[in-house]
Amino acid sequence: MRLGVHITKFDEPGHEIRDELAAAAQAAESAGVAWMSVMDHYFQMEHNGGAEAAMLEAYSTLGFLAAHTSTVQLGALVTGVTYRHPGLLAKIVTTLDVLSGGRGTLGIGAAWYEREHNGLGVPYPPTAERFERLEETLRICLQMWDPDNNGPFEGKHYQLAETLCVPPPVSSPRPRIMIGGGGERKTLRLVAQYGDACNFFTSLGVEGVGHKLGVLREHCDAVGRDYDSIRKTVAGAGTSLSEGGLDAFTEEMAAYAKLGVDTVILMPPPGRPAEWVTRHAGPAVRRLAEL
Repeated sequence: MRLGVHITKFDEPGHEIRDELAAAAQAAESAGVAWMSVMDHYFQMEHNGGAEAAMLEAYSTLGFLAAHTSTVQLGALVTGVTYRHPGLLAKIVTTLDVLSGGRGTLGIGAAWYEREHNGLGVPYPPTAERFERLEETLRICLQMWDPDNNGPFEGKHYQLAETLCVPPPVSSPRPRIMIGGGGERKTLRLVAQYGDACNFFTSLGVEGVGHKLGVLREHCDAVGRDYDSIRKTVAGAGTSLSEGGLDAFTEEMAAYAKLGVDTVILMPPPGRPAEWVTRHAGPAVRRLAEL
């Protein structure tokens, strides 16, 4: 089992954010962390302090993290499909992948934070349309990352005259695609059809995650996809490690490992993430590697 770190808050004074992020990245690398991610939001979420709290643009931040690491996989958890035209999104993720040496990931979902859409003038279509756009975006990215498939794309919501992507991604055969969310009719079907990884929150509990994985397996059977080829990941608060203790955390993660989950992504508690990573990540990486 692998450990990931998900940075969700930027509480430091503005002039210190850069140094704290660099320190967190370097601490994660030293600890053997396999994954680093940030949220794709323009306003901070309400339960994290609201729109008045600090928030950085995701892909600029991931580029910064790429420059301060050399091994960890990088991605947004997860990109909102409404925020970037899919052709441009494919190019942005490709750029991250090339400049990080093949460590870029496309984490993507249907978007949900209506306030930041309205606040910044970004169209916020109804749920059904956002999922239609999500599927078209996945198809566009896959076409752009196929060097033998340049040509037009004609969808209901997006039309591209060309799908050129030069230089191509460094990842072979392309950047991995993580589709976030646990919607059983739409999201998990998209995971089965297009995804390389899924992500659920540990707030569902072991039983809840097990149920979602069972639904995913059914979708895989329906579309002829190898269920075992999809990486299963969970995300949760880092307090489960720092307050519960390493033994209790390992026992909890062992239950997820039995379900086939191979990556747990922790969100450092409020404060200095670099200090939390330095103190807790290394021992957790070693324990998880034994599961």
